[in-house]
Amino acid sequence: MADPEILAELRGLRKYFPVTSGLVFDRKIGDVRAVDGVSFRIYGGETLGLVGESGSGKTTVGRTLLRLYEPTEGEIIFEGKDFLALKGEELRRTRRRMQMIFQDPYASLNPRMKVADIISEPLQLQGGLGRREIRERVFELMELVGLSGELGSRYAHEFSGGQRQRIGIARALALSPRLIVCDEAIASLDVSIQAQIVNLLDELQDRLGLTYLFIAHDLSMVRHISDRIAVMYLGKIMELATKDEIYRAPLHPYTRALISAVPVPDPDIERMRERIVLEGDIPSPSKPPPGCVFSTRCPSAKDVCFRLVPEYREVEPGHFAACHLV
Repeated sequence: MADPEILAELRGLRKYFPVTSGLVFDRKIGDVRAVDGVSFRIYGGETLGLVGESGSGKTTVGRTLLRLYEPTEGEIIFEGKDFLALKGEELRRTRRRMQMIFQDPYASLNPRMKVADIISEPLQLQGGLGRREIRERVFELMELVGLSGELGSRYAHEFSGGQRQRIGIARALALSPRLIVCDEAIASLDVSIQAQIVNLLDELQDRLGLTYLFIAHDLSMVRHISDRIAVMYLGKIMELATKDEIYRAPLHPYTRALISAVPVPDPDIERMRERIVLEGDIPSPSKPPPGCVFSTRCPSAKDVCFRLVPEYREVEPGHFAACHLV
């Protein structure tokens, strides 16, 4: 069996935001380490789930991967090319194959534009298609995401949240991308609608051969859609493995705590489970603790955890973790 294609790879990715002070904010006094040395691969045709608490840096990883933020340090390889070295027309062509579905469908769609214009905007910006071809493509995209093409003359505010997210998905598909970053794409939707959108993403992946980086904080939903799961905390990857391995044998204390908070439908099993409650709040990314960033909340922390940064390494084939105790 051939090795899977490495569609995208992050190597030692860092994204720091400067903290400034002074009357005109011209004096740098520190950095917010939103992403701090993240490395992982995304294979063609898979869904990689990226989970963690709010403030862990998940969204910044997704936006930096697409170069919506320029990284402070590190490498981004896409389709075998150094994505950070691309400029001009080559960058523009490559960006066609990388798109994003945003968290809030109420904020990400222009209320002054008709739906057909919202979906066709990427096609118009890229050029190469006539007005009739664009209209046919918009109709096709709307049908693809479960909306009637005849609704294209309406405005976004006339649609429900789930329908708006379908419009956002259609816009992301307009340029036939290979990689789509789903940034908390279902977080603002009702639970029943979340399932519909996740099922739609599954169907589109099978039909179009898409690859997803699925960013979320809901572990149960991530388990449903993902092939592999990466767990993130305070700008760093704590653990990465297949979804079955993550749930069957989590290695990192943080992963175990997250999984223990996911409810189980069987009440007998739920009563017997041990719930791991983490003390305190996630530290500030502008002043991360020395050693392991999780040490201040880890119920298993030893002296070494407060002094030395753990190496992120492959503990078992395909199972990575950053923990002194593994």
